[in-house]
Amino acid sequence: MARERKSDGDKGKPRRRTTDMTRRRLRDLEGLKVIDPRNYDLLRKCTTEQGKILPARYTGATPKQQRQLKRAIRRAREVGMVS
Repeated sequence: MARERKSDGDKGKPRRRTTDMTRRRLRDLEGLKVIDPRNYDLLRKCTTEQGKILPARYTGATPKQQRQLKRAIRRAREVGMVS
């Protein structure tokens, strides 16, 4: 029972990376200019269950907003609001 190998030119359809493409982007960040470390609901949406900060490609944040998010989450961790 030998398998037939596909030729190098016939690789078929490329695989979609479903984890990156199916994630919902947060639109809560569109109108925000300053991200407050006391805004618990927003900070929880931008972290995983383990407490890790989600990357900007998942949150839909601009680079400036992502830096503000990082600082706000770290400050909230120090106070004990977010684990």
